Amino acid sequence: MEKLADRQRVASLPILLERDVFMRTLIRELAGTLEDVVGLDESSGFVSVVGQRVGEAINNEYRAALDTSELSADQVAEVLVDLKRRIEGDFHVIEQDRERIVLGNRACPFGDKVLGRPSLCMMTSNVFGVIAAENLGYAKVVLEETIAAGAPGCRVVVHLRPTTESEAAIGREYHGG
Repeated sequence: MEKLADRQRVASLPILLERDVFMRTLIRELAGTLEDVVGLDESSGFVSVVGQRVGEAINNEYRAALDTSELSADQVAEVLVDLKRRIEGDFHVIEQDRERIVLGNRACPFGDKVLGRPSLCMMTSNVFGVIAAENLGYAKVVLEETIAAGAPGCRVVVHLRPTTESEAAIGREYHGG
C-alpha cells in the first residue's frame, strides 16, 4: 500500500516534464556540449548538416503536398512561415520582393531552450536556405537578430539572388541542385 501512495505522490508532483520539454532540453544540451567541446563554429557546422537533411525532407513534403516539382518564390515564403508555425514558431513575412524575403519571428520552436545556444539557429538557416535554393536556385540566409543571442525576436533575411547587398551581408549561401 505504501508503494502505491508513493507512486501517486510522485506522479502528482508539479514537475514540468513532458515529451516536448524533454526533447527541447535534450537538443539544447547536445548543442551546448558540442559548443563546449568543439567550439561554436564547429558546433554550428554539425547542426548545419542536420538542418540540411531536415530541410531537404521538409521541402520534399511540401512539394508533394502542393503537387509541384518546384515552389515559386511566393510559395517558398508561405512554406517558410507555415513550417515554423507547425513547430510552434511565430514567423511572419515583413517584406518580400524578387531579391529577398525578410522574416520576423516572435517565438522560437525551441522556446527558452535556445537562449545562449546560437548554434541551434543553424537549423533555421539551413532549413530556410535549402528550401529556397532547391526551388529558386540560390539563397543566402542572414540571421540579423536571434532570440538565441538575447534579442526579443528574430529577423532573418533570405536573399534570393546574389546582389551587392547580399554579398556584403554575413550569412550562409545555399545553391540548388
